[in-house]
Amino acid sequence: MRRVIQICSLVLAVSLLGGVAFAQQPQRDSADFELGRAIEILSNMMYELDTKYVGKADVDKLLSSAAFGMSRATDPYSQYLSESDMDDFDIMTTGKYGGIGSPIRKRGDYVVFGQPYEGFPADEGGVKAGDKILMIDGEDMHSRSIDDISKALRGDPETDVVVCVERSYDGKREELKLRRRRIAVPSVPYAGILRDGVGYIAHNDFIHGSYDEVRRALEALMSEGELRGLVLDYRSNGGGVMREAVGIASLFVDHGERVVSIMGRDSLSLRHFATEYKPIAKSIPIVVLVNGLSASASEILAGSLQDLDRAVVMGQRTYGKGLVQSTAYLGYNTYLKFTTEKYYIPSGRCIQAHDYTSRNSDGTIAQVPDSLISEYVTRGGRRVYDGGGVVPDVKLEPQYISRFAVTLMRLGYVENWCDEYMRRHQNDTIDVRTFTISDEEYANFVNYIADKEVEYESESRRALKALEKALESDLYDEALRGEIEHLSELIKDDKISNMQTYRRDIEAMLRSELVLRYAYTRGATEHYAVNDDEVQQAIDLILNEEEYRRILREQHLSMH
Repeated sequence: MRRVIQICSLVLAVSLLGGVAFAQQPQRDSADFELGRAIEILSNMMYELDTKYVGKADVDKLLSSAAFGMSRATDPYSQYLSESDMDDFDIMTTGKYGGIGSPIRKRGDYVVFGQPYEGFPADEGGVKAGDKILMIDGEDMHSRSIDDISKALRGDPETDVVVCVERSYDGKREELKLRRRRIAVPSVPYAGILRDGVGYIAHNDFIHGSYDEVRRALEALMSEGELRGLVLDYRSNGGGVMREAVGIASLFVDHGERVVSIMGRDSLSLRHFATEYKPIAKSIPIVVLVNGLSASASEILAGSLQDLDRAVVMGQRTYGKGLVQSTAYLGYNTYLKFTTEKYYIPSGRCIQAHDYTSRNSDGTIAQVPDSLISEYVTRGGRRVYDGGGVVPDVKLEPQYISRFAVTLMRLGYVENWCDEYMRRHQNDTIDVRTFTISDEEYANFVNYIADKEVEYESESRRALKALEKALESDLYDEALRGEIEHLSELIKDDKISNMQTYRRDIEAMLRSELVLRYAYTRGATEHYAVNDDEVQQAIDLILNEEEYRRILREQHLSMH
């Protein structure tokens, strides 16, 4: 009854406020009228459902659903954050949480540990990848979800959690007492000299403290001797805290250099953000690697260095997220994260790719048409364009992993076999840069897959089935059926054939997963960088000083 009274009071208050306001100000702006009307309708709807719906209405669920719908009607980045959502939001912006420091994954009826983070409680307590979680603090974990176990493992720093595991390498049960700590996920998993004096920094996200991590990594590289150049890897970096991007830019450009501007509905909201520190690597050649998943703060950094003719951007066109999100407190420990401004990099261009305020006739989001794309210039006069994302100075064809290889990873077969491999090789030592999978071990993996169910259909097989269906619909000559059957026999996409067809991709996944177990994320990232074609092309460009300077001096960018 108390809740009903509260809702009635809310409806009445909104109605009265609306009535008084409109009576006193008959010429009130129509936008204000629409807002008041919408609030009153929403309140009335909540009241009717809570008091008269045939079943029991969950008011919190109704609120969350309404809030989700309202935020999604604006753009994909606006979001209602309930009290329970705030922990995940904090982790996203700070990279920190209270726990033991290990990913987990589902295997059968249990959840098992992935490779623990180096130097954190799970690692120090002896947890190994593949260990099955049987009990947590005396409670049976059989058939429990990943979310349930994640919540049980997390908690306040300096509190203990007792985990009973079944060891992956010998099947024995063991009880581990782990003390939770504040887990800070590294923003820079690896930095090192790859070859010929060229350094490499992998940067995964923009969280609070990213500038400090990148600076320490750069200083360490510079301490090893003459640094002939630097590859900054921002591929698949989804961005984060904008000010961290400004800080990182200050490592390479003059103090007081404008890196990004943001503006809301009108020019009165325009604000500029400039570097606040003196550079420590002002003249070192830089190549920034990007791809279609580089977004937000990573686009700001790559685009600003491009606009200032300070770095060559290499890879594929970036995602095109130029929207700024702010948070507003809504009461009762809830927040609204919503878009309030747009980003503009030094040339004046906006990196936003989509117009969420208008949609195509079929309901899809409208992209910026060529007719509305504008030309800008970099500091040195090179032509660049807006219209969405950052177009690289040097375009590279994207590297795709076969769907079959991804399917094996998604089904857990790669990780499970690597667990078995480690049981046989747990005392081995490896060179992370040159580690390979032998023919014998790959044959072992093929044999492991032989009796496993792998739901996969090649693009060729899909296309052939579509053609066959079209021919049947069009009543083509029966003689064509024989040709279709012949083509079907020629397409080798059975499981065992695919293990050879896509061996290169599968081996790369196996290597990365095994190096992760031997040398943590740091070693896996180093292994990947050394063996990655795009990284090597970036190094080659840096070492080709004449071509590097030519690009920054005179090469204009294309519109797309």
